Amino acid sequence: MFDILMYLFENYVHSEVEMMVDEDQLTKELTRAGFHQSEILKALSWLEHLADLRESDTPYLCDHNQHSFRIYTPEETEKLDVECRGFLMFLEQINVLSVETREMVIDRVMELDESVLVLEDLKWVILMVLFNAPGHESAYAQMEDLVFEQPEGRLHS
Repeated sequence: MFDILMYLFENYVHSEVEMMVDEDQLTKELTRAGFHQSEILKALSWLEHLADLRESDTPYLCDHNQHSFRIYTPEETEKLDVECRGFLMFLEQINVLSVETREMVIDRVMELDESVLVLEDLKWVILMVLFNAPGHESAYAQMEDLVFEQPEGRLHS
């Protein structure tokens, strides 16, 4: 399923061609690209839920402040290792992620089929979430730099 999401993101995010909205056409294109029907349906459902998060009137957290921190559930710590959780915290500290977008990222990660998500895949999920979150264009651009430009050394510890 993640491969399908990456295929769609890479082929449509910076494309002059608008993302196909006809699910049947998109399914046919993905089938021609070699993806299995069941995985296509899961990926399309994942994208629908991402769109629902963007359009939701209910914020993830009603009350938070600059000094709050995230406590992860056992399921979340299983899927997001220490490196991934540290990266999420780093992104919050440099204002790439807000509390709301962090929660959107975690929500989308938990819906992926992967039992453990590697940091590189997490970065792509973050890009997808920021791309679909109106008003976060500068955060998206900053995240793009972190994904596409490999700085020397570690970004965080």
